[in-house]
Amino acid sequence: MSYEITTIPGDGIGPEVVDATLPLFEEVAGNHGVEIEFTRYDWGSDRYLEEGTMMPEDGLDRIEGSDAILLGAVGHPEVPDHVTLHGLLLPIRKEFNQQVCERPSILFDGVESPLKGYEGGDVDFVVFRENTEGEYADVGGREHIGFDHEIAVQSSVFTRQGTEAILRAAFEAAEEREGHLTSITKSNAQAYSMVFWDDVVEEVREDYPDVEVESLLVDAASMDFIRRPEEFDVVVASNLFGDILTDIGAIVTGSMGLAPSGNVNRSGEYPSMFEPVHGSAPDITGQGVANPIATVLSGAMLFENVGEEEVSADLWSAVRELLADESAPTPPDLGGSAGTEEMVAALSDRL
Repeated sequence: MSYEITTIPGDGIGPEVVDATLPLFEEVAGNHGVEIEFTRYDWGSDRYLEEGTMMPEDGLDRIEGSDAILLGAVGHPEVPDHVTLHGLLLPIRKEFNQQVCERPSILFDGVESPLKGYEGGDVDFVVFRENTEGEYADVGGREHIGFDHEIAVQSSVFTRQGTEAILRAAFEAAEEREGHLTSITKSNAQAYSMVFWDDVVEEVREDYPDVEVESLLVDAASMDFIRRPEEFDVVVASNLFGDILTDIGAIVTGSMGLAPSGNVNRSGEYPSMFEPVHGSAPDITGQGVANPIATVLSGAMLFENVGEEEVSADLWSAVRELLADESAPTPPDLGGSAGTEEMVAALSDRL
């Protein structure tokens, strides 16, 4: 089999990490007779600063035929975050109907959690985040700008189709895992959107009788991600709540540098996009010390998405073996000094 993969290295440490990991992906794919053609697009903040847009007008048309998309990171100190988000990430997620964002949080053997008393394997959950609407819907505006009566309106949008899509993806994952799903809500304060969310959860759960369902307010969930992370299995949340909770999930399992994610088009009509959860990290850009593991695991999720489960499994295994080996190199975010290239080479050795 052969696949055409779009790569958008993006900003900051994104190009460093993507450039370092592509040969690893080619190596492990080749071990299974899989051919990959990477097509690179240098879209991002540098392009915005030079030309005024994060990507060209026909950018989505160029990449629509790809089998999948690998994104490095987006963000630049001189470009407002809402520009980078609305100029590149959200158009891809929305126009390619990537309604499901899947973000696993795993405490690997050999990795120390900042939480006392937790060891490798104690924490292993996945958050399913609604990805195209909710609190990040581009609905609203500003009026009377600059006057005392200036007003800003930002509206959340929850559709039945979008809510059902993320819930069914989460319930299906719970069936395959430990059979426990936690729905994150805030229906005590948001009497329309979150009560609607809760109602749809109650309807959809009827189709998954073997899944135990727990409902938590987002503030309680934030506390419990720290107080009892070992009790979570599959978590499903709206766009904003899922975004916040997955940062907590990443840090309690050791580092943002270990956290992958996938933005998934459920129908397969459009390509899905895979990216590390970490940002562009301008403070370490150009130093060659960025941890590549989040990108490697995002690549593993990419291969699983296109049906190459054995390639995906090899990448997961290489990461697990490397992190569990006390004599292996360790990146700075995990307390070591190994750079990006050294970490990729160590992973290659385990293939």
